[in-house]
Amino acid sequence: QVRLVESGGGLVQAGESLRLSCTYSGSTSSINAMGWYRQAPGNQRELVASISSGGTTNYANAVKGRFAISRDNAKRVMYLQMNSLKPEDTAVYFCNAVKYAWNYWGQGTQVTVSS
Repeated sequence: QVRLVESGGGLVQAGESLRLSCTYSGSTSSINAMGWYRQAPGNQRELVASISSGGTTNYANAVKGRFAISRDNAKRVMYLQMNSLKPEDTAVYFCNAVKYAWNYWGQGTQVTVSS
């Protein structure tokens, strides 16, 4: 089992920044890709950014150039640095880890961006 706990969400104004953290614990060896997803009310959950075990990153077009994903395996923490936030970034953000055929999810953290 892999346990994921997000933190760092909150209420900010448009143009400001936030950094989300995802602490992972449990059976974390052989975790492959990790990522951040988000879900706004009435919308499906969507991929925001992902990072492979080798450090290769991938971003949704909507956040390219504004968000940065990183991962510290020694500390067992993944980050999402979010800059130049927009009201449309408002959502619950979820941490995800893939290990073999299994997907693990955190409980989510709310990010609200006011205009």
